[in-house]
Amino acid sequence: MNIKGVLFDMDGVLIDSEPFILEAAIEGLKQFGVNAQPDDFTPFIGAGETRYLGGPAEKYGVAFRPEMKTVVYAIYADILKQHPDAVYDGVFDVINSVKAKYKAAVCSAADLVKVEHNLNAIGVTPAFFDALVTGSDVTRQKPFPDIFLKGAGLLGLPAEQCVVVEDSINGIKAAKAAGALSIGVTTSFTKEELEEKSKPDYIINSIKELPDILKKM
Repeated sequence: MNIKGVLFDMDGVLIDSEPFILEAAIEGLKQFGVNAQPDDFTPFIGAGETRYLGGPAEKYGVAFRPEMKTVVYAIYADILKQHPDAVYDGVFDVINSVKAKYKAAVCSAADLVKVEHNLNAIGVTPAFFDALVTGSDVTRQKPFPDIFLKGAGLLGLPAEQCVVVEDSINGIKAAKAAGALSIGVTTSFTKEELEEKSKPDYIINSIKELPDILKKM
């Protein structure tokens, strides 16, 4: 297949943010009377923060409110500053290696404010990539294909000429629905979970394995 573009998810792919957004979500939702547990968030990983916060809140009988995201993002930013090691080892070199051969986009279900926090932690700006799509840019979130279709379109490519790099089951389902090839990273789910629930085309254990996988493709 003639691959011309790489669409990166952000959380769990470029930065190990999942433990920190979970911590921020649990702490932030308490301000709204929700005493959520870690497992309450698992089904909503990769589906965007509205569902990531709204799903657990609704489980405890509390309707989602946009202010929840404001509170949680503020907590998340403070936590991230305390963890400069959150960025996966070798990420910057991997991105540069990809950009030398392919068009590259970030397609994150998170809102722009969170994506900017993460990119700042990596040490790059949104302009570093050829395109950037966030959860605010599409109506339907993963597992719908919209975010990857939009990302591919911004690169001027059909999704069939793109590879999606994802850590979540929802994200891989979205990539497959878009018609793109998918690479699952075992940072949020095990290899067995990814294979059983989303069936990515390839599975890697670290983002540092990506350049070699792309060569094989």
